[in-house]
Amino acid sequence: MDLRKFLEQLDSLKELEMLEGADWNLEIGAITELSDEKNGPALLFDKIKGYPAGHRVVSNLLGTPRRWGVAFGLPSDIGPTEIVLRAKQKLTSLRPVAPVEVSTGPVLENVQEGDDVDMLSFPVPKWHEYDGGRYIGTADMIITRDPQGGWVNVGTYRIQLHDRRTLGWFTSPGQHGRQMREAYWAQGKACPVAAVFGAHPLVWMPSFLTLPWGSSELEMVGGLLGEPLQVIKGKLTGLPVPAHGEIVIEGECPPPTVETREEGPFGEWPGYYGSGVRKEAVIRVKRVMYRRNPVIVGVPPLKPPASANATYIVKSAQIWSEIEKLGIPGIKGVWCNRSGGGRYLTIVSIEQKYAGHARQVAMAAMACPTGAQHGRFVVVVDEDIDPSNEEDVLWALCSRCDPAEHIETVRNCWTTPLDPTLSPEKRAAGNISNSRAMLLACKPYYWKKDFPRVNRASDELREQTRNKWKARLPGLAR
Repeated sequence: MDLRKFLEQLDSLKELEMLEGADWNLEIGAITELSDEKNGPALLFDKIKGYPAGHRVVSNLLGTPRRWGVAFGLPSDIGPTEIVLRAKQKLTSLRPVAPVEVSTGPVLENVQEGDDVDMLSFPVPKWHEYDGGRYIGTADMIITRDPQGGWVNVGTYRIQLHDRRTLGWFTSPGQHGRQMREAYWAQGKACPVAAVFGAHPLVWMPSFLTLPWGSSELEMVGGLLGEPLQVIKGKLTGLPVPAHGEIVIEGECPPPTVETREEGPFGEWPGYYGSGVRKEAVIRVKRVMYRRNPVIVGVPPLKPPASANATYIVKSAQIWSEIEKLGIPGIKGVWCNRSGGGRYLTIVSIEQKYAGHARQVAMAAMACPTGAQHGRFVVVVDEDIDPSNEEDVLWALCSRCDPAEHIETVRNCWTTPLDPTLSPEKRAAGNISNSRAMLLACKPYYWKKDFPRVNRASDELREQTRNKWKARLPGLAR
């Protein structure tokens, strides 16, 4: 449950690069972008300009399927689709384990309270050139409690650093954290909030998943770890916070009638500045806890495919699991394409069992909780297509999809204010919706046996040939 153990694992696999002397102002962001685009290593920044040694930032932490495999405890040599399958199996079989409260932990090694609170003492990056400020919350855990039922929610939302004791908090409509804070505001109260800015990937992961109202992300963490997550009860909020978190704050989010600040703009996951400067809620920071030599985890949204690197493996696994829970058979693979930011393009590979099967799968992928949020395209392909192979998918789309017969659209679907296709008129009217397209790139079920044969050597012949000639032609080796 400790981020530092994970960093040690990456270092032993030569998947971590340590860099000294970078500037928090744009340089860390630019290095991250250039490395992320090339599937480079995780980057641990130290001796950041203007900050003492030991105040660190890590980025590109989960930039490759292999690093997600390491986080899940999987062998480091298995392929991307196998990692998604294993992750899906883990999510499907997961049994929630309640967190255990402890009296102390590494996060209490340093504490700031009251006038001593200083969020500027941490090297928070300005990630993109046209951002409106510095953002500490890109891979965070924002912890709130439902004022009615007492359920604790953990979500990932963007958090801007305003000043020593004030953070900005933006969250899209429909998110549980937003609903909870609005419930407090309706009572004329400030919403108690805690936030974690650095945790092990499996501790953070449930925060960005789409779970049903009332589900516990902290219990899901326990199920992923195979042991209870150790938490400390917040002194000011009473909220449970991870004992091994890197930086944890406690504070309150007052109603907008009491205080707002200008927030943004911020370069977001679709690869655009989806919104400009606007008044948003704030978090008044009352208490800060942090470890010695703290590490901020940065997962800045970048122009796809880099933007999807931290989430697409798990989102693929979750959609696969959610489709199967509906009782739909024959799912062979799911891939949330990185070029679509891990959200806009979902590919599902199936073994067709009956007429209408492909369309049923497409509709399920669009409507399941994870697929419904901010999607745009669903492509369904046959089992001979690797959904993670973009060239394979495009070939199937070009050769098996008849546009007049196999493309359908659905209107008025759930999207986000960050959607770059929202017109000014729709934004002004508060109509935060988009359309979806399903593309069936499968052989037509009712005559698939008569579909032309693929002109590709059999697997047996390919393996035979590879073994015979790989010494002379190294490129033939796997």
